[in-house]
Amino acid sequence: MKKMKINKKTKDNIITYGIVLVAYIVMELLINTGHISSLMQGLLVPLCVYVILAVSLNLTVGILGELSLGHAGFMCVGAFTGAFFSKCTQNAIPADLLRFILAIIIGAIAAGIVGFLIGMPVLRLRGDYLAIVTLAFGEIIKNIINVLYVGKDSDGFHFSLKDSLSLGLKEDGEVIINGAQGITGTPKDSTFTIGIILIVLTLIIVLNLIHSRDGRAIMSIRDNLIAAESIGINITKYKLMAFSVSAALAGMAGVLYAHNLNSLMATPKNFGYNMSIMILVFVVLGGIGNIRGSIISAVILTLLPELLRGLSNYRMLIYSVILIVMMLFNWSPKLINLREKYSFKRLFKKTREVQ
Repeated sequence: MKKMKINKKTKDNIITYGIVLVAYIVMELLINTGHISSLMQGLLVPLCVYVILAVSLNLTVGILGELSLGHAGFMCVGAFTGAFFSKCTQNAIPADLLRFILAIIIGAIAAGIVGFLIGMPVLRLRGDYLAIVTLAFGEIIKNIINVLYVGKDSDGFHFSLKDSLSLGLKEDGEVIINGAQGITGTPKDSTFTIGIILIVLTLIIVLNLIHSRDGRAIMSIRDNLIAAESIGINITKYKLMAFSVSAALAGMAGVLYAHNLNSLMATPKNFGYNMSIMILVFVVLGGIGNIRGSIISAVILTLLPELLRGLSNYRMLIYSVILIVMMLFNWSPKLINLREKYSFKRLFKKTREVQ
């Protein structure tokens, strides 16, 4: 019988899925045996959020080759849309899981639509200009949420950009989005298991897109836009496709993030410039275009500050040094050559040749 040959891409995909599933099984075993503190358990859902954000941004930065600094804005759209839906339907849909799944779908669609609308004018720009404009859109989205007041009573929904009193709600009314105070009382439906499922779903979407005909067209635009256009590739179509899918996945991560909190506010810490930069750091540190690297860097950089918490005076110093070392390890030409020279694959090949 002939042996089935697995190509390199399929093998890499299997390894990536395997890493996620093994990490999940190990963490569940550690939690069930009491080896994980409550503080670390509280980081598991945010960890899944950051992994999804890193992988989705890598689709824009690494695969499409465009620098976007507005990823936190799409996360904000998904978070508030999903939280708004859950808050409004908490009594109408008593099944928590069903309501949460619908919130994820609605949040992802809303973020994808916003990504498409923003991408139409923005993706005509390139390089630093694109980065600045996407950064501006991310800040605009956050600031709109901060001045938005939405209430609900027997007459329906009421909107205002002034204050909650101007909504004119009846006695049975309820303020759902309260400006800078955001949304309170969102159902805490997010779990580590659901987070892992969403990571796997994100990987399936991104990896299948990369290895498809559309993915090859997107990468050809990244490598040489003029050459891709000259052979008839629709530049606008494929740019919008990658950008919208990336935005939709960020929105999905936002829904997961929102349902892990009792109170959701559009603060600079949650959805501002710093969040977008942090996600970009995950992508660059793990390797631009390297999906597995994005997962690993997101996990390491999220857990590291907590693991170093005991070294209170030197915690951020050690964190910064590790960042620099990881960056040099991934991007220094001499270290790359050294890594390739002493890689396990190459050493294993030499051992087999000697035998």
